[in-house]
Amino acid sequence: MYQSDITQFLNKLKADKPSLEEEQRKGRALLWDKQPIDLEERAEQRASRVAQTPYSYYQNF
Repeated sequence: MYQSDITQFLNKLKADKPSLEEEQRKGRALLWDKQPIDLEERAEQRASRVAQTPYSYYQNF
């Protein structure tokens, strides 16, 4: 059965480093998988923000 060069490379890589998929899952969890947003906390954060002037360097004019 034919296997492309890339398929052969990936199979060899997985055989040489069996922990690769677990490391990929940990990296994804670290960067992409986020906790659900608490809407009440988000509303409190928005309410507690201080409004910024359009041009903050010249507030006294």
